[in-house]
Amino acid sequence: MDVPSTVATALEDQSVDGATCLEAGAGVGNATAGLLAAGAERVYAVTNDAEHARTVRERVARDDPDRSVALEADLRELPLVDDTVDIITAHGLFNVVPPASLDAIATEVTRVATPGCHLVVDDYEPLPADADVRELFAVENAASQLAEGRPALAFYPAAALRRLFEGYGWTFDRKRTLLDPVPWTESHLDAHAAAVRSRAAGLPERDADRLVTRADRIVDDIGEERVGEMYSLAFRRPD
Repeated sequence: MDVPSTVATALEDQSVDGATCLEAGAGVGNATAGLLAAGAERVYAVTNDAEHARTVRERVARDDPDRSVALEADLRELPLVDDTVDIITAHGLFNVVPPASLDAIATEVTRVATPGCHLVVDDYEPLPADADVRELFAVENAASQLAEGRPALAFYPAAALRRLFEGYGWTFDRKRTLLDPVPWTESHLDAHAAAVRSRAAGLPERDADRLVTRADRIVDDIGEERVGEMYSLAFRRPD
């Protein structure tokens, strides 16, 4: 599996070789692939999405079952023992985490980390006010709020996540830029429009039609956009 350049850049200053690792919020397993390529002894890829867990097993874990395992679990209740993980990654995780869950995830990440553990958090700065893609994300959040009672997306400034983990005793090491601007491609925008359709499916027909029509129109109007910043933060848990 190819390792995205953003993952490779975020990990290039980390001593991964021989480490036990956790990819928190595995998605399709991009960081798991990066950790394995960098020599990790074992990687736990944790996601609460059954489809993502299957994808990680098919794309990554199947080829190296002795060094990686995909776990379908809630990050607020990690199925791992205390003080057992040497490196933790959260690549593109927190933009889909609501504010109410931040403390629970930070607590669990800290619990499983060994003394001296390294934590790498990669995410997106809030988009500029004039970014066209902001409107698509607002429609997605509206659909999620109506369907599930919470927004789908939350963009935290790097400074906010730094304060979060420093509050749990992590020492800040560095910040670097992974993408500037971020390329929101046609396929990315289509995926967000599909998320609107999925969430709107359970809403009253009139509301669903309005949301889906608006999302599709925004995608057609934008095509693609390059805007915003993706950053990487690195921390260390004191010995």
